[in-house]
Amino acid sequence: MKALHQSLFAIATIILLISNCVQAKQSPNLVISAQDVAMMQAAIKGDGSFAKTFIKTKAIVDAQMALPMSVPTPADGGGGYTHERHKKNYQLMYNAGVIYQLSQNNKYADYVRDMLLEYAELYPSIGLHPQRKVNSQNPGKLFWQSLNEAVWLVYTIQAYDLVHDSLADDDINKIEQQLLRPVAIFLSEGQPSTFNKIHNHGTWAAAGVGMAGYVMNEAEWVEKALYDLEKSGKGGFLRQLDELFSPQGYYNEGPYYQRYALMPFITFAKAINNNQPERNIFDYRDGVILKAITTTIDLSYNGLFFPINDAIKSKGIDTIELVNGVTIAYGLTQDSRLLDIARQQGQIILTGDGLKVAKALDAGRVTPYQFTSTAFGDGADGTEGAFVVMRQHADGEPADKGQALVFKPSAQGLGHGHFDKLNWQFYDKGAEIVSDYGAARFLNVEAKYGGRYLPENKTYAKQTIAHNTVVVDERSHFDASTKLGNQHHPELLFFKHTAQGSVSSAQIDTAYQKVNLHRTMALVKLPDSGEPLAFDIFGVKGDEFHQIDLPLHYQGQLIDSSFARNAFAKSLTPLGNSNGYQHLWLTAQARPEAGLAKITWLNDNGSFYTHTAIVDGETEVLFTRTGANDPNFNLRNEAAFIYRKKMSKAHRFISVIEPHGVYNPSKEFTLAATSKISALNYQFEDELELIKVRLVTGKQYLLAINHKEHLPAKTKFSYQGTDYLFSDRFHLFKIITKQ
Repeated sequence: MKALHQSLFAIATIILLISNCVQAKQSPNLVISAQDVAMMQAAIKGDGSFAKTFIKTKAIVDAQMALPMSVPTPADGGGGYTHERHKKNYQLMYNAGVIYQLSQNNKYADYVRDMLLEYAELYPSIGLHPQRKVNSQNPGKLFWQSLNEAVWLVYTIQAYDLVHDSLADDDINKIEQQLLRPVAIFLSEGQPSTFNKIHNHGTWAAAGVGMAGYVMNEAEWVEKALYDLEKSGKGGFLRQLDELFSPQGYYNEGPYYQRYALMPFITFAKAINNNQPERNIFDYRDGVILKAITTTIDLSYNGLFFPINDAIKSKGIDTIELVNGVTIAYGLTQDSRLLDIARQQGQIILTGDGLKVAKALDAGRVTPYQFTSTAFGDGADGTEGAFVVMRQHADGEPADKGQALVFKPSAQGLGHGHFDKLNWQFYDKGAEIVSDYGAARFLNVEAKYGGRYLPENKTYAKQTIAHNTVVVDERSHFDASTKLGNQHHPELLFFKHTAQGSVSSAQIDTAYQKVNLHRTMALVKLPDSGEPLAFDIFGVKGDEFHQIDLPLHYQGQLIDSSFARNAFAKSLTPLGNSNGYQHLWLTAQARPEAGLAKITWLNDNGSFYTHTAIVDGETEVLFTRTGANDPNFNLRNEAAFIYRKKMSKAHRFISVIEPHGVYNPSKEFTLAATSKISALNYQFEDELELIKVRLVTGKQYLLAINHKEHLPAKTKFSYQGTDYLFSDRFHLFKIITKQ
């Protein structure tokens, strides 16, 4: 399929080059077209939300223009004054350009012109940024890394496009020859390894250079942006669309970077569509760009993105990248479900598509966006594992605020990937319950390592022990080698969703040599009450004896455990020496007797959560907290417990998480603070996995999961003298007790 995509676009390119179709057009014509401007000018004369956004944006621009213009010599890393000033400048130039087009007041165009001329004086005089990383292949000049330079160009070329037709020829010549052309060449020919890279850095560079090509009538730049510097098709924008997204629109680096990479993809695509509509860019790969926009939405819970890999946990659907994505997608599709997201985002973009969104919201055309349970295939062909999202909610409850179980049998995710195959997270009542650390980074806080990823991102956050998956012999998956991790991925064995809930199973035998990891997870509703249970069955099998750890990182206050804990109240020691263990304080340990081990904690959402596990009497439980070997206090203080099985060739961890109860300190009452589960039994026979749950009320339930590769039409089995029959991959039975 990739070869077909490239061939079709190569044919289109030949036709386009023969006809020399990239010609100077009336400006603007990137994301905002001249036709858009006419409609937008009419809209601001009314009193709708678009007009209100114009007034608000104009007031912000006016206030900033009243201040002295500052185009400083680059000096600071991320979060420092010069870094932030140059970011504000490109945003200000873009906004001032939009206000000029809508108001036709030359003072806004003059302001953009004057700032561009200031940059045209500065840029030839500076070398590589003083805060660049030593031996980095992608240093910037205005910024410490060229990624930020590419972002600067994406915004600045749009600002230039918006004011171009108001400029004198001498100013155009100076701005293009001393600024825009050198920046575009620096980001392309000056950094070929980055420009040709299949990575979000390459996407931003390709978008900036390609858009500059449209504005400055450089057809060759556009072709290089699409196909790489040699126009071979081995890199460039189209290859990035082929390699970085699955057919469902899932981005290889995970939700956080899907959000970030979305901006150059949709911005450049919109510019391509406006300048060369015959390329049909939004139809490329069966509409993968539009799928990427909706998938980005689907990878969120209660407005925040699922924080796998290098993720800042506070990023959500109101981020400007997705605001632009939803706006462009609605402009193309008029899908009223997108208006639900636009309403939640609460931001109107001053573009032609933004006007369409504003009018539709004003007219009340919103229909609910449906969040569903889905296995998002990973990899270019969707076959490199998957990112699984299981959802369920009570009647009348928003789908993105009920329960969500996130299962991660996905690919490595390039350099931003973490070493945590078969990891999981759990959400309930709008809160994170079983958590992932995300990235160790304070974005743009200069005092914290220049706002960059902290050293602890590598020594802890990326390491497997920082996640909720098995660690063998205190070594991270793939021995924390990104190169090795990128060569392997888990196998998604199955995913199934029914009215009862969802189940998924996956395995990997390359995370450790001669060790197979196999995890099955299910999120189901009890048949009569609709209460949720999250099941976890993790099998580990190797040729030799190993120490096997299964951590669970939780959000909340530990309330109780069904076994005595030996707490270290006077002194603490790190749990280990390396691979992330050196950052965990061992706060308590225990060895529960054979049977059930229960651990209960209280989340800030006012609910209790109990993790009930089947234990063999030889498994230890270690309680930990981050902060060891962290002299700069870079790590957040978070808690976990770890089930540890020593000297074992094979082991199976079986557990269930049960939400229960209410804690209301304001009204001073507590309800159902203890677990309802009184017994848990497990059986595996002939590819059939059975877990029986008994509640303190006497009610009993049986979860049956069929692991056969080829499912029969009906699965029949006998359990404790009773015959059962079900279709599909799984079923949760209510056991009727015989009188």
